[in-house]
Amino acid sequence: MTHRYNRLVKKLLSFGLCSLALLLLTSCAKDIQNTEAVRQGVLDYLKQRSSEIGINMDAMDVKVTSATFEKDVARAAVSFVPKGMPGNGGMAMNYVLDRKGDKWAVRGRQTSPASPHGGELPSGAAPSGPLPPGHPPAASTETK
Repeated sequence: MTHRYNRLVKKLLSFGLCSLALLLLTSCAKDIQNTEAVRQGVLDYLKQRSSEIGINMDAMDVKVTSATFEKDVARAAVSFVPKGMPGNGGMAMNYVLDRKGDKWAVRGRQTSPASPHGGELPSGAAPSGPLPPGHPPAASTETK
């Protein structure tokens, strides 16, 4: 009787330990499918490139306005506004990020069909500088 009891206890104990180990392993995987993790990935990317782009990211308010997740890929719309700037100024960019461990890493910007260059002008703003040769005149927004 004692021998049978010991075998049962060993089986239950080993089953319990295996279950606990499985639970610990699955709970250690960090859930990064959220806008804050995406925001941090974009900030890390831009801070690495700060000397190239010439922008002090500490002086910007960065907000992920939307994000979608597909397995190990995130697509995000991110707005950038200088700290203390009133109104809806600033700019918006789209990014594609890949999961690298427990962080998001920017793959590159995703251009929108409306603007193949990635950024958009604020409403009412016109590009500055001369038009290319042969380009028809653009309507002016200035009042004379």
